[in-house]
Amino acid sequence: MYNMDTIRIGIGSDHAGFEYKEAIRDSLKKNGMHVKDFGTYTSESVDYPDYVHPLCMEMDKGALDIGILLCGSANGVAMAANKHLSVRAAVSWENDIAVLARRHNDANVICIPSRFVSQELAIEMANLFLNTEFEGGRHKRRVDKVPFPHM
Repeated sequence: MYNMDTIRIGIGSDHAGFEYKEAIRDSLKKNGMHVKDFGTYTSESVDYPDYVHPLCMEMDKGALDIGILLCGSANGVAMAANKHLSVRAAVSWENDIAVLARRHNDANVICIPSRFVSQELAIEMANLFLNTEFEGGRHKRRVDKVPFPHM
């Protein structure tokens, strides 16, 4: 499990997730967590890959432990994030999904659909995701098979 005093968290969103991103970031910081905000910084229309890739490149370099991404459906940010070899991004729309993404899939990025969940639920899911430990065991064997072998 991550040490909540030293965990390095990245957060980012497009315009649809902006308000939720701000609320999640502020909640985490209020609880003493270190959060790097990758933007966007307004609700003006933007392209989600411009915020996803910088966050995920930091994960690729080992500079971040975990990420939180938001957009309207969460599908766009998840697809972009999962292009990075070090990222296992999972879309979550309820608490149980957020927990299982960590516990069974060792996801290291949660993708939240801001147009389909309440802000309160988004904050709850982010906190559950951060505080859930990977179970390992049979799940580790499966997660280890996810990267596609290059031929």
